[in-house]
Amino acid sequence: MANQKLKLLYLAKFLREETDEEHPRTVQDMIAYLSAYDIPAERKAIYDDLKLLETAGMDIQTVKAKSFGYFLGERDFQLAELKMLIDVVQASPFLTQSKSMELIGKLEKQTSRSNARQLRRQVYVMHRVKTGNETLYYAVDGIQAAINENRKIAFHYFDYSVSGEKIFRHGDAAYTVNPVALCVDRFYYLIAYDTENKEYRHYRVDRMARLTVCGETRDALPEGFDLGEYVKTIFDMFNGKTESVHLRFDNSLLNVVTDRFGLDAPRRPDGPDGFELFAPVEVGPTFFGWLFQFGSQARIIGPESVRRAFLQHCQSTLLPYLKK
Repeated sequence: MANQKLKLLYLAKFLREETDEEHPRTVQDMIAYLSAYDIPAERKAIYDDLKLLETAGMDIQTVKAKSFGYFLGERDFQLAELKMLIDVVQASPFLTQSKSMELIGKLEKQTSRSNARQLRRQVYVMHRVKTGNETLYYAVDGIQAAINENRKIAFHYFDYSVSGEKIFRHGDAAYTVNPVALCVDRFYYLIAYDTENKEYRHYRVDRMARLTVCGETRDALPEGFDLGEYVKTIFDMFNGKTESVHLRFDNSLLNVVTDRFGLDAPRRPDGPDGFELFAPVEVGPTFFGWLFQFGSQARIIGPESVRRAFLQHCQSTLLPYLKK
């Protein structure tokens, strides 16, 4: 009798795991499945159970062929959505290889076994750089908790040596910061506010160790922080001085520039083959490197200080190649 009380749960499990549009199953299949768990069932009772599961919200579809077949239709995730999510998991450099496979395994459970085999065939090892820091997920949880509770966080921050060893900055002294937001730009970054210097700083979360949420309340943060607008000003999370820059691009770069600055960045035509754009950016080597790749198709119009800084950057980059 105890097993009989589990009948609906096992029947729902069977529909989730063993059926889909291409693989409907019969009532007899369901009876055999339940029998394997020592749960006796009659055909009429199965019909009643299926109606109960539909009433509870399961989208049970019927296929009329030689004999009736049933399958679970609408699910939380459709197969195309799961494929897309798996692509994202595989492409994420901030996920370790083991965590990637663990998440993919969980995603596979969101569809039938047959469809899961399709997803498994999609999984292949790509030559991507993956983080080796398994504590990333605990750090992300801690940072989010601190932000929600309006508290500071402390952590130790490291770089990698040539041999791959961790070298902690500041003699392994802890950083204590005011967390503002988490941002994903290839890697997870913490955006923190430096009250003393009145500026935002960025830290790679996968390079943090021993993160703790402090009992101390965060310092007062500037009002009106807009993460979406802020991210538009930075290049690969490089910390630099924010300047409003006047740029000129060839029309062939319109899509690339739109991807970088968005549709709302002020722009205007400049002759038949180009356009000008005005945007705030954090000026520094990363921005200059992004601009340099376009050669003569991109140009800084102003301010003059940024033009000079870009020229100096280009000269210092080329100098080693000019030396005999």
